[in-house]
Amino acid sequence: MSNSKPPFLSLREIDHFIFFNTTPSVLSPSPPVSPTVIGEIPRKDNDSGLRCVPLLPRGFSCGGFYPRSYASVAEAVSSHTDLEEDVSFTEEVQELVQELRKEQRKETARKRWERIAPGMGWRKYEMLKRRQVKIETEAWERAANEYRELLKEMCEHKLAPNLPYMKSLFLGWFEPLRDAIHKEQELIRQGKCRAAYAPYFNHLPADMTCVITMHKLMGLMMTVGEHGSARVVPAAITIGDAIEQEIRIHNFLEKTKKKKDAKVEKREGDESGAVEKEQEKLRRKVTELIRKQKLPAVRRIVKDYDESRPWSQEAKAKVGSRLIELLIHTAYIQPPADQLCEGPPDIRPAFIHTALSITRVDKKTSRRYGVIKCDPVVLKGLERSARHMVIPYMPMLVPPVKWMGYDKGAYFFLPSYIMRTHGSKQQREAMKLASKAQLEQVFEALDTLGSTKWRVNKRVLDVVDRIWNSGGRLAHLVDRDDVPLPEKPDTEDETLLKKWKWKLRNAKKENRERHSLRCDTELKLSVARKMKDEEGFYYPHNVDFRGRAYPMHPYLNHLGSDMCRGILEFAEGRPLGNVGLRWLKIHLANLYAGGVDKLSYEGRVSFTENHLDEIFDSADKPLEGNRWWLRAEDPFQCLAACINLSEALRSSSPETYVSYLPIHQDGSCNGLQHYAALGRDTLGAAAVNLMAGEKPADVYSGIAARVLDIMREDAQKDPTSFPDALQARALLDQVDRKLVKQTVMTSVYGVTYIGARDQIMRRLKERGTQLDDSQTFGASCYAAKVTLTALEEMFEAARSIMSWLGECAKIIASENQPVRWTTPLGLPVVQPYRKLGRHLIKTSLQILTLQRETEKVMVKRQRTAFPPNFVHSLDGSHMMMTAIACKRAGMNFAGVHDSFWTHACDVDKLNTILREKFIELYDAPILENLLESFEESSPTLTFPPLPERGDFDLREVLRSTYFFN
Repeated sequence: MSNSKPPFLSLREIDHFIFFNTTPSVLSPSPPVSPTVIGEIPRKDNDSGLRCVPLLPRGFSCGGFYPRSYASVAEAVSSHTDLEEDVSFTEEVQELVQELRKEQRKETARKRWERIAPGMGWRKYEMLKRRQVKIETEAWERAANEYRELLKEMCEHKLAPNLPYMKSLFLGWFEPLRDAIHKEQELIRQGKCRAAYAPYFNHLPADMTCVITMHKLMGLMMTVGEHGSARVVPAAITIGDAIEQEIRIHNFLEKTKKKKDAKVEKREGDESGAVEKEQEKLRRKVTELIRKQKLPAVRRIVKDYDESRPWSQEAKAKVGSRLIELLIHTAYIQPPADQLCEGPPDIRPAFIHTALSITRVDKKTSRRYGVIKCDPVVLKGLERSARHMVIPYMPMLVPPVKWMGYDKGAYFFLPSYIMRTHGSKQQREAMKLASKAQLEQVFEALDTLGSTKWRVNKRVLDVVDRIWNSGGRLAHLVDRDDVPLPEKPDTEDETLLKKWKWKLRNAKKENRERHSLRCDTELKLSVARKMKDEEGFYYPHNVDFRGRAYPMHPYLNHLGSDMCRGILEFAEGRPLGNVGLRWLKIHLANLYAGGVDKLSYEGRVSFTENHLDEIFDSADKPLEGNRWWLRAEDPFQCLAACINLSEALRSSSPETYVSYLPIHQDGSCNGLQHYAALGRDTLGAAAVNLMAGEKPADVYSGIAARVLDIMREDAQKDPTSFPDALQARALLDQVDRKLVKQTVMTSVYGVTYIGARDQIMRRLKERGTQLDDSQTFGASCYAAKVTLTALEEMFEAARSIMSWLGECAKIIASENQPVRWTTPLGLPVVQPYRKLGRHLIKTSLQILTLQRETEKVMVKRQRTAFPPNFVHSLDGSHMMMTAIACKRAGMNFAGVHDSFWTHACDVDKLNTILREKFIELYDAPILENLLESFEESSPTLTFPPLPERGDFDLREVLRSTYFFN
């Protein structure tokens, strides 16, 4: 055996070695040295039958350290006859094992890092990770501090009862206290209670008295410095005073209401009519002051009108004391679930009454006074409520933590949940009970979406900033100025005043909407400016309860507006190649739209090539040139494509130009595509591009054409017998695909007649038609009816499936059960629609709404929501299946529900994958599986038979060029 380096052995192999030295010394009669155990290895004999130390194979190395090697077995044996040499060899092997373990740890870490952040150096990853952790912890601390400051400020102003946590407590205390007050009032009415407070106790309804008691007491106890306690006497007087004032206001409103409603015959000049008119005017004034929370002014007016005697301090104290006593006896609290030990629930009184003593400094006497204290759990709950603040999710600097469970994944420290359950307990439990194996594909899909690296397109951001700083108004950016309010006309004409009020209301509404849009734009731009110098960033994703994926960061993301999408691009570029250059041209035409996106691919390429001068001008001088890009339907995305294409064409080799631009492939009215596949509907499939065609079929234009035909027929009718004839005539020149597009898109998701009417009304108002508001409303009602009729005619099979889904949901919900199903990727879905237990109590202090989810399901909502929710779960599954396959194919992928994005060079591969996954999805018996799951979970119920299917061959999708385009 040579002295060359032994080959590499894994630590696992080394750990199984035992080295023996059992050969007696040739030079010494002493017994053999006992075996030195290092690991474990099967016994081996050499050719002469002697047990020997196994030699490490050739080529073995470990961090520059090599064990001693020997030319022969005999040399190895003779070299270890001395004990010291044996110990030395043992130490050498132990060092070897330690080195191997270090190497294995490094190798494990390297492989793990390659999975987490491929293509990123280890040191760079660690540096970015430290920054990410700092960003998360600082954001959390900043948000928590802001929330605590808000709590402090509200408590200082005795507004703690308005906090959500306090309202949750009131929800549990309200009914027991209200019932106790009502019982007390009944005893007083029956003459069975003659306490000193009795004469004052029955003037308000029990629910109003209850709310005032809780509101006032908690406002006092949560005041900073009180630490959850209040002196009984001052608190009782405060509550009693509030009750008295509320009684006076209540009586005033009741009396003036009676005067208003009374039907009294009056002669002209009758004084009672003038008095009643004055009272009505006063009532309106008081109501307005209450709405504006100007209670001192209300009390002054009511006091002048009310002739009853004021309550004494003693009376106020007695009434307040009794109400506090009832609250102590009825209000209970339970520690949060995460604080409970095993055993029965720890339900305890929320308040205790005790006495404290104060010793005066100047005298040797002490004074005792009563105090009411709230349980420490109440105060802790107020502090814990900071957990429910809006979590400040930002894009991550490193790839998100892989999802491993309901609340395990995404961010390092910020609370992260895989599903947005919105408080639905059953949905949350279903997710927690689902095994990791069941959710494996969902985890992988979300990890894939989260691992896509993005960056800010600085050139587009610069253009956005310039437009925004100059006042907005361009490229669909909101105007930074308000609409001027119309001046009130100097007239008594009621008609003119009514028109002025209508215009004033609309102007104020427009200004509120502009303010909201301005705030939204500022938030998005602030994130873009913060991230623009980063090499790249990532968006952790989670799902809604139907299984649709969303970025957890809410502002600047690729699901946002055209501005957001224009600002964002992939951080990793890829050469265009011949295929990619063609797709970049098609993509630019799609973004310009205006009918261009309905041409064949060749037509779109020609459009782009015919407008190269405008494209170069847009890229070079976006605001100083002819601004061709501003005519696009998606202007900022179009500008980004102009810049990308101009750089590619001006390069020495356009095919080798590295592009970072995401290219979109969008479904054609994707909801109807899913219904056509479910029902194997040939007619529907042809309308939504599941079948091949020379150019893309446009379902919106088809519906618009049918709507126009119906309106032309109606316009010929006599308006006296058919009033809608006037509406039809007014709309003939307004009907196009844009008017009906939103209604067609949302029809498969359960749009109602009212929803369709509002959608069409918005489109008509956007166009600035000559119709006034009332005419626009009437025209919208008529257009909505006609559009829904045309939809039913063209998509009869889809309507059949929708009806079947709705009927199944109705049967299940009628048994007070929510509709449940599991998506093709294993995600459990529970519809969250339950009736709310609600208490609405109006006092002069506030309008308090207490509501909670009950055990009763909303049958109608369960029925109407199921068809769209089910289809959403299917399109979410298709997107996830495509994302996983693209990742395994080495492609970058981003998804926006029914719009799939990748690099230009990979669009052909994406198109193949998304078609194959669509067929794979619908090759499964989806409706049969759904019906089977319903029958298994509700064996006593009878469900309608499955709707009839057509004979459409799903394989046609593979040949459909414009299925996604």
